[in-house]
Amino acid sequence: MANVAVIGTGAWGTTLARLVALERVRAARFSASADAGGGAPVAEVTLYEHQPERAMRMQWERENTEYLPGFPLPANLRVTSDLEDAVRGRDVVLLVAPSQQFRENARALAPFLAPGAVLVSGSKGLELGTHLCMTQVAARELPVGTAIAALSGPNLAPEIARGMPAAAVVASQAPGAAERVRAALNTPRFRVYTSADVIGVELGGALKNIIAIGVGVSDGLSYGDNAKAAFMTRALAEISRLALAAGANPLTLAGLAGLGDLMATCGSPLSRNRTLGLELATGRPLDEVLAERRTVAEGVTTTRAALELAADVGVELPITAEIARVLFEGRAVREAVTSLMLRDPKHELEGIG
Repeated sequence: MANVAVIGTGAWGTTLARLVALERVRAARFSASADAGGGAPVAEVTLYEHQPERAMRMQWERENTEYLPGFPLPANLRVTSDLEDAVRGRDVVLLVAPSQQFRENARALAPFLAPGAVLVSGSKGLELGTHLCMTQVAARELPVGTAIAALSGPNLAPEIARGMPAAAVVASQAPGAAERVRAALNTPRFRVYTSADVIGVELGGALKNIIAIGVGVSDGLSYGDNAKAAFMTRALAEISRLALAAGANPLTLAGLAGLGDLMATCGSPLSRNRTLGLELATGRPLDEVLAERRTVAEGVTTTRAALELAADVGVELPITAEIARVLFEGRAVREAVTSLMLRDPKHELEGIG
Protein backbone atom coordinates (compact mmCIF):
# COMPACT_ATOMS: atom_id res chain seq x y z
CA MET A 1 0.00 0.00 0.00
CA ALA A 2 1.44 3.36 -1.08
CA ASN A 3 2.68 5.89 1.47
CA VAL A 4 0.82 9.15 0.81
CA ALA A 5 1.50 12.80 1.61
CA VAL A 6 -0.82 15.73 0.96
CA ILE A 7 0.57 19.25 0.58
CA GLY A 8 -2.04 21.87 1.40
CA THR A 9 -4.63 22.11 4.17
CA GLY A 10 -7.52 23.77 2.37
CA ALA A 11 -10.85 21.95 2.33
CA TRP A 12 -9.88 19.70 -0.61
CA GLY A 13 -6.36 18.89 0.60
CA THR A 14 -7.62 18.04 4.08
CA THR A 15 -10.45 15.96 2.63
CA LEU A 16 -8.04 13.96 0.47
CA ALA A 17 -5.66 13.34 3.38
CA ARG A 18 -8.55 12.31 5.60
CA LEU A 19 -10.01 10.05 2.89
CA VAL A 20 -6.74 8.17 2.44
CA ALA A 21 -6.11 7.89 6.18
CA LEU A 22 -9.58 6.51 6.88
CA GLU A 23 -9.18 3.97 4.10
CA ARG A 24 -5.90 2.82 5.65
CA VAL A 25 -7.75 2.31 8.95
CA ARG A 26 -10.50 0.35 7.20
CA ALA A 27 -7.97 -1.81 5.36
CA ALA A 28 -6.10 -2.58 8.58
CA ARG A 29 -9.32 -3.60 10.32
CA PHE A 30 -10.26 -5.84 7.42
CA SER A 31 -6.82 -7.42 7.52
CA ALA A 32 -7.12 -7.95 11.27
CA SER A 33 -10.49 -9.66 10.94
CA ALA A 34 -9.07 -12.02 8.34
CA ASP A 35 -5.84 -12.68 10.21
CA ALA A 36 -5.84 -14.19 13.67
CA GLY A 37 -2.36 -12.71 14.11
CA GLY A 38 -3.75 -9.20 14.37
CA GLY A 39 -3.42 -7.89 10.81
CA ALA A 40 -1.17 -5.20 9.37
CA PRO A 41 -0.34 -1.93 11.16
CA VAL A 42 -2.26 1.19 10.12
CA ALA A 43 -0.29 3.20 7.55
CA GLU A 44 0.37 6.85 8.38
CA VAL A 45 -0.62 9.71 6.06
CA THR A 46 1.13 13.08 6.31
CA LEU A 47 -0.53 16.44 5.74
CA TYR A 48 1.63 19.54 5.26
CA GLU A 49 0.59 22.97 6.59
CA HIS A 50 3.16 25.72 6.00
CA GLN A 51 2.23 27.77 9.08
CA PRO A 52 3.73 26.08 12.17
CA GLU A 53 1.10 27.40 14.55
CA ARG A 54 -1.77 26.17 12.40
CA ALA A 55 -0.08 22.80 11.93
CA MET A 56 0.37 22.40 15.68
CA ARG A 57 -3.22 23.40 16.32
CA MET A 58 -4.58 20.93 13.77
CA GLN A 59 -2.37 18.17 15.11
CA TRP A 60 -3.48 18.88 18.68
CA GLU A 61 -7.19 19.54 18.04
CA ARG A 62 -7.48 16.78 15.42
CA GLU A 63 -9.58 19.00 13.18
CA ASN A 64 -9.19 21.66 10.49
CA THR A 65 -11.55 24.17 12.08
CA GLU A 66 -10.85 26.83 9.45
CA TYR A 67 -11.50 24.98 6.19
CA LEU A 68 -13.14 21.65 7.10
CA PRO A 69 -14.84 22.04 10.49
CA GLY A 70 -16.76 19.17 11.97
CA PHE A 71 -14.67 16.37 10.48
CA PRO A 72 -12.19 14.80 12.96
CA LEU A 73 -8.76 13.85 11.65
CA PRO A 74 -7.97 10.12 12.04
CA ALA A 75 -5.21 9.16 14.46
CA ASN A 76 -3.01 7.96 11.57
CA LEU A 77 -3.13 11.38 9.87
CA ARG A 78 -0.17 13.47 11.01
CA VAL A 79 -0.05 17.23 10.37
CA THR A 80 3.39 18.80 10.06
CA SER A 81 4.92 22.13 9.04
CA ASP A 82 8.19 20.43 8.04
CA LEU A 83 8.01 19.92 4.28
CA GLU A 84 10.88 17.43 4.17
CA ASP A 85 9.27 15.42 6.95
CA ALA A 86 5.95 15.40 5.08
CA VAL A 87 7.37 14.30 1.72
CA ARG A 88 10.34 12.11 2.58
CA GLY A 89 9.83 8.45 1.61
CA ARG A 90 6.31 8.99 0.24
CA ASP A 91 5.27 7.08 -2.87
CA VAL A 92 2.43 9.42 -3.80
CA VAL A 93 2.51 13.16 -3.07
CA LEU A 94 -0.66 15.16 -3.69
CA LEU A 95 -0.03 18.87 -4.18
CA VAL A 96 -3.25 20.78 -3.51
CA ALA A 97 -2.37 24.47 -3.62
CA PRO A 98 -4.02 27.48 -5.31
CA SER A 99 -2.92 27.59 -8.92
CA GLN A 100 -0.96 30.82 -8.55
CA GLN A 101 1.03 29.31 -5.67
CA PHE A 102 1.52 25.91 -7.27
CA ARG A 103 4.94 26.64 -8.80
CA GLU A 104 6.56 27.81 -5.57
CA ASN A 105 5.20 24.76 -3.73
CA ALA A 106 6.44 22.37 -6.41
CA ARG A 107 9.85 24.00 -6.35
CA ALA A 108 10.03 23.76 -2.56
CA LEU A 109 9.19 20.07 -2.34
CA ALA A 110 11.28 18.97 -5.33
CA PRO A 111 14.47 18.23 -3.33
CA PHE A 112 12.59 15.90 -0.99
CA LEU A 113 10.70 13.71 -3.48
CA ALA A 114 11.66 10.05 -3.23
CA PRO A 115 13.01 8.39 -6.39
CA GLY A 116 10.07 6.89 -8.22
CA ALA A 117 7.45 8.95 -6.37
CA VAL A 118 4.39 10.28 -8.24
CA LEU A 119 3.53 13.96 -7.85
CA VAL A 120 -0.23 14.44 -8.24
CA SER A 121 -1.78 17.82 -8.90
CA GLY A 122 -5.06 18.22 -7.05
CA SER A 123 -5.38 21.87 -8.13
CA LYS A 124 -7.69 23.18 -10.86
CA GLY A 125 -6.43 26.28 -12.61
CA LEU A 126 -4.04 27.81 -15.12
CA GLU A 127 -0.95 29.82 -14.26
CA LEU A 128 -1.20 33.49 -15.15
CA GLY A 129 1.41 34.69 -17.61
CA THR A 130 2.38 31.23 -18.81
CA HIS A 131 -1.22 29.85 -19.07
CA LEU A 132 0.25 26.46 -18.18
CA CYS A 133 -1.71 23.66 -16.54
CA MET A 134 -0.46 22.55 -13.15
CA THR A 135 1.25 19.37 -14.37
CA GLN A 136 3.12 21.48 -16.92
CA VAL A 137 4.22 23.81 -14.15
CA ALA A 138 5.34 20.82 -12.07
CA ALA A 139 7.34 19.39 -14.98
CA ARG A 140 9.37 22.60 -15.08
CA GLU A 141 10.15 22.53 -11.36
CA LEU A 142 10.65 18.83 -10.55
CA PRO A 143 13.62 16.61 -11.43
CA VAL A 144 13.61 15.30 -14.99
CA GLY A 145 11.82 11.97 -15.17
CA THR A 146 9.52 12.56 -12.20
CA ALA A 147 6.15 10.89 -12.73
CA ILE A 148 3.42 13.55 -12.71
CA ALA A 149 -0.36 13.10 -12.67
CA ALA A 150 -3.53 15.20 -12.43
CA LEU A 151 -6.57 14.40 -10.29
CA SER A 152 -9.90 15.92 -11.26
CA GLY A 153 -13.64 15.34 -11.35
CA PRO A 154 -16.89 16.37 -9.63
CA ASN A 155 -15.35 16.47 -6.16
CA LEU A 156 -17.01 18.86 -3.72
CA ALA A 157 -14.95 18.45 -0.56
CA PRO A 158 -17.70 18.59 2.10
CA GLU A 159 -19.70 15.83 0.40
CA ILE A 160 -16.69 13.53 0.15
CA ALA A 161 -15.77 14.30 3.75
CA ARG A 162 -19.25 13.14 4.76
CA GLY A 163 -18.66 9.83 3.02
CA MET A 164 -21.05 10.46 0.14
CA PRO A 165 -20.30 8.44 -3.02
CA ALA A 166 -18.12 10.26 -5.57
CA ALA A 167 -15.82 9.55 -8.50
CA ALA A 168 -12.71 11.13 -9.98
CA VAL A 169 -10.23 10.61 -12.79
CA VAL A 170 -6.44 10.59 -12.52
CA ALA A 171 -4.46 11.22 -15.68
CA SER A 172 -0.78 10.66 -16.41
CA GLN A 173 1.45 9.80 -19.34
CA ALA A 174 4.09 8.23 -17.12
CA PRO A 175 3.88 4.43 -17.40
CA GLY A 176 1.88 2.96 -14.53
CA ALA A 177 1.60 6.26 -12.64
CA ALA A 178 -2.16 6.71 -13.00
CA GLU A 179 -2.74 3.15 -11.86
CA ARG A 180 -0.52 3.67 -8.80
CA VAL A 181 -2.42 6.79 -7.82
CA ARG A 182 -5.74 5.04 -8.39
CA ALA A 183 -4.66 2.24 -6.06
CA ALA A 184 -3.63 4.79 -3.43
CA LEU A 185 -6.86 6.80 -3.54
CA ASN A 186 -9.63 4.39 -4.49
CA THR A 187 -12.06 3.56 -1.67
CA PRO A 188 -15.55 2.02 -1.45
CA ARG A 189 -16.96 5.58 -1.48
CA PHE A 190 -14.47 7.30 -3.82
CA ARG A 191 -14.12 5.59 -7.18
CA VAL A 192 -11.08 6.57 -9.25
CA TYR A 193 -10.76 6.09 -13.00
CA THR A 194 -7.62 6.52 -15.12
CA SER A 195 -6.78 8.42 -18.28
CA ALA A 196 -3.76 9.28 -20.42
CA ASP A 197 -5.25 12.62 -21.55
CA VAL A 198 -3.60 14.90 -19.01
CA ILE A 199 -4.29 18.16 -20.85
CA GLY A 200 -7.97 17.29 -21.34
CA VAL A 201 -8.45 16.37 -17.70
CA GLU A 202 -6.71 19.53 -16.49
CA LEU A 203 -8.42 21.93 -18.87
CA GLY A 204 -11.82 20.46 -18.05
CA GLY A 205 -11.20 20.96 -14.34
CA ALA A 206 -9.83 24.48 -14.75
CA LEU A 207 -12.19 25.97 -17.32
CA LYS A 208 -15.42 24.82 -15.73
CA ASN A 209 -14.72 27.27 -12.88
CA ILE A 210 -15.16 30.15 -15.34
CA ILE A 211 -18.48 28.74 -16.47
CA ALA A 212 -19.68 28.31 -12.90
CA ILE A 213 -19.29 32.06 -12.40
CA GLY A 214 -21.58 32.62 -15.38
CA VAL A 215 -24.11 30.11 -14.09
CA GLY A 216 -24.13 31.92 -10.76
CA VAL A 217 -24.90 35.14 -12.61
CA SER A 218 -27.73 33.44 -14.50
CA ASP A 219 -29.20 32.03 -11.30
CA GLY A 220 -28.81 35.37 -9.57
CA LEU A 221 -30.79 37.05 -12.34
CA SER A 222 -33.49 34.31 -12.15
CA TYR A 223 -33.12 33.49 -15.83
CA GLY A 224 -34.47 29.97 -15.29
CA ASP A 225 -33.47 26.44 -16.16
CA ASN A 226 -33.68 26.79 -19.94
CA ALA A 227 -31.14 29.58 -19.91
CA LYS A 228 -28.88 27.72 -17.49
CA ALA A 229 -28.96 24.51 -19.53
CA ALA A 230 -28.27 26.38 -22.75
CA PHE A 231 -25.43 28.33 -21.17
CA MET A 232 -23.77 25.23 -19.71
CA THR A 233 -24.07 23.33 -22.99
CA ARG A 234 -22.62 26.12 -25.08
CA ALA A 235 -19.90 26.62 -22.47
CA LEU A 236 -18.97 22.95 -22.70
CA ALA A 237 -18.63 23.37 -26.47
CA GLU A 238 -16.34 26.35 -25.84
CA ILE A 239 -14.22 24.37 -23.38
CA SER A 240 -14.03 21.50 -25.86
CA ARG A 241 -12.84 23.78 -28.69
CA LEU A 242 -10.02 25.15 -26.58
CA ALA A 243 -9.05 21.73 -25.22
CA LEU A 244 -9.00 20.23 -28.72
CA ALA A 245 -6.78 23.04 -30.01
CA ALA A 246 -4.45 22.49 -27.03
CA GLY A 247 -4.05 18.81 -27.90
CA ALA A 248 -6.73 17.14 -25.78
CA ASN A 249 -9.12 14.37 -26.72
CA PRO A 250 -12.56 16.03 -26.94
CA LEU A 251 -14.17 12.88 -25.51
CA THR A 252 -12.43 13.62 -22.23
CA LEU A 253 -14.68 16.65 -21.87
CA ALA A 254 -17.69 14.32 -21.88
CA GLY A 255 -16.25 12.50 -18.85
CA LEU A 256 -15.78 13.15 -15.16
CA ALA A 257 -13.26 15.96 -15.57
CA GLY A 258 -15.44 17.76 -18.11
CA LEU A 259 -19.20 17.31 -18.01
CA GLY A 260 -19.13 15.72 -14.56
CA ASP A 261 -17.19 18.52 -12.91
CA LEU A 262 -19.16 21.16 -14.82
CA MET A 263 -22.48 19.79 -13.52
CA ALA A 264 -21.30 19.65 -9.91
CA THR A 265 -19.66 23.06 -9.87
CA CYS A 266 -22.49 24.81 -11.68
CA GLY A 267 -25.27 23.18 -9.70
CA SER A 268 -24.07 23.13 -6.11
CA PRO A 269 -24.48 25.79 -3.42
CA LEU A 270 -21.05 24.59 -2.20
CA SER A 271 -19.36 25.92 -5.35
CA ARG A 272 -17.14 28.94 -4.66
CA ASN A 273 -17.27 30.09 -8.27
CA ARG A 274 -21.03 29.80 -8.61
CA THR A 275 -21.59 31.76 -5.40
CA LEU A 276 -19.21 34.41 -6.72
CA GLY A 277 -21.45 34.74 -9.78
CA LEU A 278 -24.50 35.08 -7.54
CA GLU A 279 -22.84 38.05 -5.83
CA LEU A 280 -21.88 39.65 -9.15
CA ALA A 281 -25.49 39.38 -10.32
CA THR A 282 -26.48 41.83 -7.58
CA GLY A 283 -24.22 44.45 -9.13
CA ARG A 284 -21.42 44.24 -6.57
CA PRO A 285 -17.89 44.83 -7.92
CA LEU A 286 -15.44 41.94 -7.97
CA ASP A 287 -12.96 43.50 -5.52
CA GLU A 288 -15.67 43.94 -2.91
CA VAL A 289 -16.84 40.33 -3.24
CA LEU A 290 -13.31 38.91 -3.07
CA ALA A 291 -12.44 41.02 -0.03
CA GLU A 292 -15.06 39.16 2.00
CA ARG A 293 -13.77 35.68 1.11
CA ARG A 294 -11.18 33.48 2.81
CA THR A 295 -11.20 30.85 0.08
CA VAL A 296 -10.00 31.12 -3.52
CA ALA A 297 -12.41 31.21 -6.47
CA GLU A 298 -10.06 29.84 -9.13
CA GLY A 299 -12.33 30.92 -11.97
CA VAL A 300 -11.25 34.55 -11.61
CA THR A 301 -7.57 34.10 -12.48
CA THR A 302 -8.36 31.22 -14.84
CA THR A 303 -10.51 33.57 -16.92
CA ARG A 304 -7.48 35.72 -17.74
CA ALA A 305 -5.21 32.72 -18.33
CA ALA A 306 -7.76 30.97 -20.55
CA LEU A 307 -7.99 34.00 -22.82
CA GLU A 308 -4.18 34.05 -23.03
CA LEU A 309 -4.14 30.38 -24.01
CA ALA A 310 -6.98 30.88 -26.52
CA ALA A 311 -5.05 33.69 -28.21
CA ASP A 312 -2.01 31.43 -28.49
CA VAL A 313 -3.90 28.56 -30.14
CA GLY A 314 -6.26 30.72 -32.19
CA VAL A 315 -9.59 29.82 -30.58
CA GLU A 316 -12.46 32.21 -29.90
CA LEU A 317 -14.00 32.08 -26.41
CA PRO A 318 -17.04 34.38 -26.50
CA ILE A 319 -18.48 33.26 -23.15
CA THR A 320 -15.16 33.55 -21.35
CA ALA A 321 -14.54 36.95 -22.97
CA GLU A 322 -17.87 38.30 -21.69
CA ILE A 323 -17.23 36.95 -18.21
CA ALA A 324 -13.83 38.69 -18.30
CA ARG A 325 -15.53 41.99 -19.17
CA VAL A 326 -17.87 41.58 -16.21
CA LEU A 327 -15.04 40.63 -13.85
CA PHE A 328 -12.37 43.11 -14.87
CA GLU A 329 -13.98 45.90 -16.91
CA GLY A 330 -17.13 46.64 -14.95
CA ARG A 331 -19.52 45.48 -17.66
CA ALA A 332 -23.09 45.07 -16.43
CA VAL A 333 -24.08 41.42 -16.30
CA ARG A 334 -27.31 41.97 -18.26
CA GLU A 335 -25.33 43.65 -21.03
CA ALA A 336 -23.01 40.64 -21.19
CA VAL A 337 -26.00 38.30 -21.56
CA THR A 338 -27.49 40.45 -24.32
CA SER A 339 -24.16 40.51 -26.16
CA LEU A 340 -23.98 36.71 -26.16
CA MET A 341 -27.58 36.28 -27.27
CA LEU A 342 -27.13 38.67 -30.23
CA ARG A 343 -24.07 36.93 -31.67
CA ASP A 344 -24.43 35.59 -35.21
CA PRO A 345 -25.89 32.05 -35.13
CA LYS A 346 -23.50 29.23 -36.00
CA HIS A 347 -23.47 25.45 -36.40
CA GLU A 348 -23.78 23.83 -32.98
CA LEU A 349 -20.62 21.74 -33.37
CA GLU A 350 -18.45 24.38 -35.02
CA GLY A 351 -14.85 23.89 -34.04
CA ILE A 352 -15.38 20.46 -32.48
CA GLY A 353 -17.49 18.42 -34.93
